[in-house]
Amino acid sequence: MTHHSIDIRIYYEDTDAGGVVYHANYLNFGERGRTEFLRHIGHENSHLAREFGTIFVVKHIEIEYVRPAFLDDLLILSTRIEDMKNSSFKMRQTLTKDGGIISDMQVALVCVDANTLKPVRIPDVLRHAFQKFIV
Repeated sequence: MTHHSIDIRIYYEDTDAGGVVYHANYLNFGERGRTEFLRHIGHENSHLAREFGTIFVVKHIEIEYVRPAFLDDLLILSTRIEDMKNSSFKMRQTLTKDGGIISDMQVALVCVDANTLKPVRIPDVLRHAFQKFIV
């Protein structure tokens, strides 16, 4: 498996006055996908600091809005890792509907010490789990 997917249902709260998904909500959808990705490999955001003394922070994000999504749409968010370095990695998150791309996000994340917020090496157990998802 090279990616992890979750369903994203579009609710009224996700849309603007025109019934189109508000652009900033794609950030929330991406966060859900990254959280569920971690859960899928056996870890939770809320436990990273306790287990490893680290947390992940978003350093950079790019979103391309390809076509709109609307109220009641059922989207699929696929998350995969494209590149990994010592303390950082890049994820690609693609939202689709009926096989067509809705949005494409590239996210750069950095592993930091939970107390000092300075970059540290990604823990080996996470690095090993991430390797399975690198495309």
